[in-house]
Amino acid sequence: MGAASDTAIRRAHPILFGALVLFSIIEMCIAAWLTARYNSNNDAPFGSVRVRVRYILFCSIWTIVMGTAFLVFLVLGSVMSSVAAHFIFLVITFILWVAAAAAITEALGGGLSCSHQNYFTYCGQLNAVEGFAWLIWILVTITLIMVIIRGISAAKSGGGIKESMTEA
Repeated sequence: MGAASDTAIRRAHPILFGALVLFSIIEMCIAAWLTARYNSNNDAPFGSVRVRVRYILFCSIWTIVMGTAFLVFLVLGSVMSSVAAHFIFLVITFILWVAAAAAITEALGGGLSCSHQNYFTYCGQLNAVEGFAWLIWILVTITLIMVIIRGISAAKSGGGIKESMTEA
């Protein structure tokens, strides 16, 4: 692993975390809106759709809170900025999001064609929730791969998994 690629990973890491938090905020807003509509109007197409949207709301809030915390830890340089801490957080988040994205995709039958159906009340919003869930999962996956690469690089240089994600 070259020094240039290690530097690129260190620079890209805060950008990926920022994008992860940003898209999670968008996902949270859509999922919260859908949850509020389903609760007030009682018009969820299936109980499973309601539950899965709530689960996505939870995953979004988890990612926003923890992702923001890890961005702050990077700036402050605490022990939570280590490769190991990032790896643990990202593995948990990866599992949460792959379950969320797969669950909503299964509930919607792989996606909805809003112009050809009338059954799903909030078709466009449900498609957006599904799309953002997969987008966030992809971002988490890319970030996890970068943390693994950074961990391997740190281990080879003698720093170990306790080394910070952004220290030189």
